[in-house]
Amino acid sequence: MTARGYRRWAEPVRWTLLGLAGLVLVVFLLAQRQSIDVSYGRSPSSTAGVDADTAGTTDRATVPSVAEMTALVAAAPVVRLPGSVAYWNEQRVRAVAGDTRILVAPPGLDSDERTRVRDVENATIRVIGTEVSGGFYQASSDTLPAWRAQFATGDVTDLLIALITALRKESTPADRDELRWREPSGPELIAVLTDLRATGRHIAPGTTLTDVPEAAARNAFPDGAWYVALPVQRYGEPLPRYGPALSARFPDQPIVVMYGLWVEYHGPGAADFAELAGASFYGQFASVLSRSDYPQRNVLGVYLNRVTDIRYAGLFERPLPYRPADPLRVALPALPWLFAGCVAAFLVLSARSLRRPGRGPGRRRDAAPVRLAGLTALAVEVSLLTDARSNPALTRSIVALQAARSAWEEKLPTRHVRALLDEAAAELDDTARQVGIASYRPDTYLRGRLS
Repeated sequence: MTARGYRRWAEPVRWTLLGLAGLVLVVFLLAQRQSIDVSYGRSPSSTAGVDADTAGTTDRATVPSVAEMTALVAAAPVVRLPGSVAYWNEQRVRAVAGDTRILVAPPGLDSDERTRVRDVENATIRVIGTEVSGGFYQASSDTLPAWRAQFATGDVTDLLIALITALRKESTPADRDELRWREPSGPELIAVLTDLRATGRHIAPGTTLTDVPEAAARNAFPDGAWYVALPVQRYGEPLPRYGPALSARFPDQPIVVMYGLWVEYHGPGAADFAELAGASFYGQFASVLSRSDYPQRNVLGVYLNRVTDIRYAGLFERPLPYRPADPLRVALPALPWLFAGCVAAFLVLSARSLRRPGRGPGRRRDAAPVRLAGLTALAVEVSLLTDARSNPALTRSIVALQAARSAWEEKLPTRHVRALLDEAAAELDDTARQVGIASYRPDTYLRGRLS
């Protein structure tokens, strides 16, 4: 190959390699400032709460006027308005009630109707849905058994006793878990199993659940789960214990059971997260669920989102969904090698250019690319040792080297190219002094390279 043919392809290639090396170095330096993400994954669950735009109040729920309710309370110690869902152990409440008068209203009232209930002044205690309040107080549950009784059967016994004793300034007796269980009968279990095997869900008559939220269910249980939905159970009667009965037959199958607005999980990993999911869910939403009339689908969707959040947290070594790798972080270890390769190729091509015969003043001009290559190689080596104090000088030297390369390509005066190289050498000299390595000072480094 002739010298002219070599120069036709070698010159663009070597300057392209130098530009690529500079770009890689800049990307590498900027990447050092990226923050570290130590989370296991970001949960895809919705952050919204129970949907209040489509549920919570009903057109059927209403109450009489304040005057009418006041008259009713004056006539009887306990007034239960149509649609009421709260029940209690009358014997236990009567033992602490004294002259307490209780007004019980249905859930799902709008704000104006709730205000009318609270304006009934002769009512000592007001129960809206299963929300119990009186005076300046409001009673609330704080244990799973209490929430289960409240949302599965409408039991507010412990809430009433706690509020009455607080108003009377008496000591509050310990809560009692009065909820009773029974094993499902043969026909009951067969009916549930038939539906679960066919569709993966059993929706009993009287429930408000129409379907399972698909996205929330897929995120919570990627391998699928079975769902059993039952209406609010009759207060005082034993509840069929479907969860353990189904888990005993299908131990590897996730099973979600709903009794009214009470949701519980049975199956793999239940001991690890079922109580945590229930406690965190009802601890946050029990107040709004107690006074509103939400369909079971809305409640189930938010519960499944909470299970998803717990699963994505990686707290119980549950498998996490695949997350695509960050291309920059994957490529980051290879960037110094790519940079070094580009510089090495540039130096090889530059050395080949120096060996070409030349004549006249052109030979003197060829010293510029050699010095440019040497200073660029020095910038590569010293970049691995710089810190926050020495990075500015290194960055300024890289900018000067890029400017010198552009000036050389555009055939600007030699004096201008030398000035830019002198500026880059001065910055690299400052960098070497800051890192404390004398062999990286440009004069010393270039003598060693060219000797």
